[in-house]
Amino acid sequence: MEPEIRQQFNAQFSEEKYRAFLADLEQRTATSIAFRVAETPIFFDKHQRELLRQAGESVIETLLRSDLKAVTDRAIPAHLVVPNEDEHTLFLALDFAVCQDENGEFLPQLIELQGFPSLFAYESVLQEVYREHYAIPPQYSIFPDDLDKESYVARLKGALLDQVPAENTILLEIEPEKQGTAVDFNVTEMLTGIRAVCISKIIREGRNLFYMRDGQKTPVFRIYNRVIFDEFTQRTDLNCQFNLTEDVDVEWAGHPNWFFRISKFLMPFLESRFVPESRFLSDIDEIPSDLENYVLKPLFSFSGTGVIFHVKPSDIEAISPEERKNFLLQRKVQYVPFIPAPDGLVKAEIRLLYFWEPGNDRPEWVANLSRLSRGEMIGVKFNKDKTWVGGSVSFFERN
Repeated sequence: MEPEIRQQFNAQFSEEKYRAFLADLEQRTATSIAFRVAETPIFFDKHQRELLRQAGESVIETLLRSDLKAVTDRAIPAHLVVPNEDEHTLFLALDFAVCQDENGEFLPQLIELQGFPSLFAYESVLQEVYREHYAIPPQYSIFPDDLDKESYVARLKGALLDQVPAENTILLEIEPEKQGTAVDFNVTEMLTGIRAVCISKIIREGRNLFYMRDGQKTPVFRIYNRVIFDEFTQRTDLNCQFNLTEDVDVEWAGHPNWFFRISKFLMPFLESRFVPESRFLSDIDEIPSDLENYVLKPLFSFSGTGVIFHVKPSDIEAISPEERKNFLLQRKVQYVPFIPAPDGLVKAEIRLLYFWEPGNDRPEWVANLSRLSRGEMIGVKFNKDKTWVGGSVSFFERN
């Protein structure tokens, strides 16, 4: 994307420097990071940054629909509805593939979206460690023009705590120390004081929740929710006093219902040159003759589970008419390999991260994460035993 800066970065790179970078990152985050961290960040110029901003805003326009909740009510399974939903999501993450238009120009394409937290804390440290180990021009940042590391962390603390003391706010997860995102939980505590607590450790007394903090039973007034229902409903081994769907006296930093509302389910409602054609399987009367150009996705599974990349008519025919409303047929996008690694080009996906604090009229882009890949699937778990792939960040040229 930025050939001069890319050339300068690659000239600095060595395996020894990369190992030192990883060691420093794990020391700074106090974590043995469970996923692969890419050797390099990505660099985008002002024009490319503006295209990504436009792509994000085109999605946000749909989120501002006055009938959004009515349109997305079906997205929430009836037995997983959580009471006391707020007016809009607090978090938004938009995943864009790096693609080209018919003229060979950069054209981001939306792959997925979620009204759920991402690695909002970890990426602020990741970008810092990249800077400390490599000469990255100061006019490039993962943050928008009006934010830097300090002001971003202040925004993060405000969004997560909303004036509730850190000891009365918890990051709720399932066995957080075993999650692949444990590095983000550690950094979240370092930056905000919020501790990660397993849902099985929550004590419920009527409408009140508690947890043990430093040997003291401590009330929970606010939950930064990181529990994914898809995993929770499968964990029949957990002995929980609280199952998320009960009406209790807590505030939510990221209400669980938005996890379902802003998801793959919303894709068919989006109309933009930045969004590939997507339709509910139940709305398709005739299987496309060019089925090889589509991917089949179950609506209610996550992290790539159940996705059929090479779809055959028999895959569709095997789904009952009653179940087809729970599947999405989405036109494939063609990722363009563009990052020069020592042994070839690598493709990438950019996750734009947004806060939508109460009182604001729309989500605001605050940072990003990026993922580098050589395989068909972008997620870090699909790129094992490869180099110059994995989790990263993008540095954008600022005004």
